[in-house]
Amino acid sequence: MRRTTLILLAALALGACAKKTERVTFDGVYFPLKSKKASDDRQDFVVTVRKAEQNLELAREAGRYEGTRYCLQNFGTSEIDWSQGPDAEDGTVMLSGGSLTFRGRCALW
Repeated sequence: MRRTTLILLAALALGACAKKTERVTFDGVYFPLKSKKASDDRQDFVVTVRKAEQNLELAREAGRYEGTRYCLQNFGTSEIDWSQGPDAEDGTVMLSGGSLTFRGRCALW
């Protein structure tokens, strides 16, 4: 039993290392990113950038990257119509609980 537990822990540790090397950083800063559909229409999406307080400017770029990645993976386009995007004025983008949230729609032509 103990040997099995040690093997599982080692496998988990190696798996975590592999994921860390695949992380995308912005000027050396890592932001945990998440994108998901915002409604039944998958073109509408929400991006969350955690730990944005590290560097707000870089966090905005991380959000732009994640939105672009979402649209490319789901629709093959990098065109986005942002309703609350990374280029919004500072007063309209709020840091909440250390996270930034952006909303957009993948533009299909």
